[in-house]
Amino acid sequence: MLDVADLHAAYGRILALKGITLRVETGEITALVGGNGAGKTTLLRCLSGVHPVKSGRVTFHGDEITAFPAHARVAAGIAQSPEGRQVFGPLSVEDNLRLGAFRRGRADTEAGLDRVYGMFDILKTKRHLQAAGLSGGQQQMLAIGRALMSGPRLLLLDEPSMGLAPLLVDQILAAVVALKAQGVTVLLVEQNASAALSIADRGYVIETGRIAHSGTGLALLHDPAVREAYLGV
Repeated sequence: MLDVADLHAAYGRILALKGITLRVETGEITALVGGNGAGKTTLLRCLSGVHPVKSGRVTFHGDEITAFPAHARVAAGIAQSPEGRQVFGPLSVEDNLRLGAFRRGRADTEAGLDRVYGMFDILKTKRHLQAAGLSGGQQQMLAIGRALMSGPRLLLLDEPSMGLAPLLVDQILAAVVALKAQGVTVLLVEQNASAALSIADRGYVIETGRIAHSGTGLALLHDPAVREAYLGV
């Protein structure tokens, strides 16, 4: 589905991505794990079209999209739930969700709402309340739901467990697994390597802008180097 080849990206003169190559297969959960500053979020920003690529190639369903702007990538079927949730606090929960469907017709928007409310019933209960009044976990559900409203084929999730209690992390990850069962392909970026790799079909470990390890989620969970560096074992 998604192929990234020798991708480089920079902030001014500082090279943040140094030849990233990876593949996301259709219908799978692919985890990208690593520490702070490793380049995880920069890669997602490049894939969603909000940060320029210095060199390299991004292909989606066989079409090169390296130079596509963000709105064209959404139209192609790529949606991102950003780090830090970034919901619109003064707006209602439902208005936040409807913003994610700005390119879709009324029937698709209503079907999208039904889908999101079916996954996260607390959002339906609070659909008329301001998003600012939601808990951190509920705001994360809202951010994921808003991304789903565009009807994506590929969902980019950036640190969905950040700042959440373990029980809420489990709920969010269960929702990610449910999305896979519904046919949504997921690229999951996480510092919580154990949680991400435990549900991933395939995983990549990024260190200082380069892929350091790759394999199935299960293989990486049992890789001694990964366990020592990221799992505290």
